[in-house]
Amino acid sequence: MSVLAEPGMTVDAFLAWAEGQPGRHELIDGEVVAMSPERVGHARVKFRVQTALSRAIADAGLPCEMLPDGMTVRVDARTAFEPDALVRCGEPPSDNAVEVETPVVVVEVLSPSTVSVDLSAKLDGYFRLPSVAHYLVVDPRRRTVIHHRRGEGDLIETRIASSGELRLDPPGLTLPVLAFFDA
Repeated sequence: MSVLAEPGMTVDAFLAWAEGQPGRHELIDGEVVAMSPERVGHARVKFRVQTALSRAIADAGLPCEMLPDGMTVRVDARTAFEPDALVRCGEPPSDNAVEVETPVVVVEVLSPSTVSVDLSAKLDGYFRLPSVAHYLVVDPRRRTVIHHRRGEGDLIETRIASSGELRLDPPGLTLPVLAFFDA
């Protein structure tokens, strides 16, 4: 049985509420937002991104791991996102954790229903977290990756790539852009 979410919810209340709910949700400024069902093409690209990140971590021999969608990233007391993939390094969280506290890389795969949030609220939100060094926005339709990287001070540097490699340093990953898409 689904229980309606209260407006103005905190992340702690949201996580308790979401545990028993069908479907996937995010919390944006205290408001629960249901995530639309995924299309096959979106799921394929998301899987390729997750696989490429896992492979790059293994190739680099880093003490990091890729975690797929389903993990919560708390931005502030009233906002929590569920990225399509993330990379975290260091001591692993408990097997029972639903939150990842210090992601280094977060990835969103664009879909028609998420494009405005992915390019605005999430860009701002993810970079409010000191641990986030890279935010990748993967556009399956254009076969491009928008790579936002934390620069010096409050500078966010952006590169749009449709070929070549992405260098994610930290943590020290190299990813071929085309690995995210059909060959």
